[in-house]
Amino acid sequence: MKTCIVSLWACSVAAFAAPNVCDVRDYGATGDGRTKDTQAIQKAIDACAQKGAGVVYIPFGNYLTGAITLKSNLILRIEAGATILASTDPEDYPLIPNPWQPENRQPAALINGEGLENVTITGRGTIEGQGKLSYYLGPERTGPVEGDLWGHHASQKYDTGYFGGKVVPSGDAYWGPRKTNQGSAANSRQYAHPRLIKLVRCTNAVVEGLTLRNSPSWTVNPVFCERVALRGLTIDNPMDSTSTDAIDLESCRDVHISDSTLGAGDDLVTIKSGSEPAGLRVNKPCENITVANCTMLHGHGAIVIGSETSGGVRNVSVSNCVFRGTDRGFRLKTQRGRGGVVDGLVASNIIMEDVIEPFGITLYYSGRGGIDKPEPVNQGTPVWRNLSFQNIIARGARTAGYLLGLPESPFNGVTFSDVRVSAKDGFSCRWAKDVAFHNVRIDTEEGSALTARDTEGLEIDGFRTGAPHLDVPVIGLSQVRDVMLRGSYAARGTGTFVDLSGDTTRNVVLSGNDLHYAKQAVNAANGLGQEIKVE
Repeated sequence: MKTCIVSLWACSVAAFAAPNVCDVRDYGATGDGRTKDTQAIQKAIDACAQKGAGVVYIPFGNYLTGAITLKSNLILRIEAGATILASTDPEDYPLIPNPWQPENRQPAALINGEGLENVTITGRGTIEGQGKLSYYLGPERTGPVEGDLWGHHASQKYDTGYFGGKVVPSGDAYWGPRKTNQGSAANSRQYAHPRLIKLVRCTNAVVEGLTLRNSPSWTVNPVFCERVALRGLTIDNPMDSTSTDAIDLESCRDVHISDSTLGAGDDLVTIKSGSEPAGLRVNKPCENITVANCTMLHGHGAIVIGSETSGGVRNVSVSNCVFRGTDRGFRLKTQRGRGGVVDGLVASNIIMEDVIEPFGITLYYSGRGGIDKPEPVNQGTPVWRNLSFQNIIARGARTAGYLLGLPESPFNGVTFSDVRVSAKDGFSCRWAKDVAFHNVRIDTEEGSALTARDTEGLEIDGFRTGAPHLDVPVIGLSQVRDVMLRGSYAARGTGTFVDLSGDTTRNVVLSGNDLHYAKQAVNAANGLGQEIKVE
């Protein structure tokens, strides 16, 4: 083994100077920010791969490039002071098969990898997605049109069947402006934008240390990958950008996300497993995912599961994170028709500040069908269970959140422990089974702290509010059964602590509560007195 007696730094430099380092400048890259260096960078990648393994080195400079493709056993190192600039020419992003539906195509990402082993993208440099782009429209206007990447094109007219004067094959996704005035899925598909980094069916992949900003679309997108580490990243996409998720995992396994700062115009860490019908056909879960020590800034949701969950999601751990200024903290969503089993989420040691809604958890995302009556259970019925939220503080919210299942498929096994929320409005729960609130405090500016309806097996232990209201109950329960309320406390100024209603409410037990400050401990609708047991 070679020993370095000078310093660890010198040893690393000596190793880095080995013959298997391919400097892109040696293959013709200019780094001037104007000349396209796509071919030079790709030549360096290919040459390094031919040696079996090595480092593709991008030194100080600005490297304008279109889509490049990585190879196995390589490190792409973007040095401090080096910036990869995404080309704004759609022709630099050829159409490639969609991993979920190979018969359809979509633009290649800026940095691509498929079927690779042992691939790393690292360094202290920057990948700049260049949000302002030039578009080619249909035959009515075939010249470049300067436009905002994020879709401000409502006044422009063009034929969605053409792009740059060429016929768009059915199902293909060509790069062009989004039609904000149409809204149909078919139109939006025609105008997809390239991801910044996309890895498909890769094993032992690492993306670390880099600053990624102004992505045209999703920023880091592993699909069908195993053993992935995403760490030390700074992702910064504008707040008003469309579909610029920071990290999207699709049917991946054994993924670790850590020590990163994320901001985007859409969701931040998103866990998916395909949408019907492709997701049901592939049926590959996203599983064994850890997110730790991250700061989540602006975005629609800090931690998101769904809404594409057809292959299922299993074993997700989120810990030691700060969410600041996101629309939602935990944005968990799916809908009828997508199916899939989501089983096992533990979120712990989270602080949220100025998050509009700390918990937005729903199986009724699109509003498909009715919410009051069950529909037949089939392959497309989503099943969610075993969700746990522990040691969480949320300040400055508009609403504490909600848990909304389906009448034919209620949430099963959801626990909130040691959670404290201050919000304008409280927390609501509907269509759920075996839901527990342990040592939870919710302070509201108005309205009840907690309401539950159509819920079975509800355990409320050590619940309180520091901001009671005389005109509304602290806890409102309707159409519930098998309820245990114990060890809870009514603060001074409490009107009614618990209000019970609904002709299906059954078996409510109050045990060991201190409610003497409440003007009325329990208000029960007519006929419910016999269903209440006070111990």
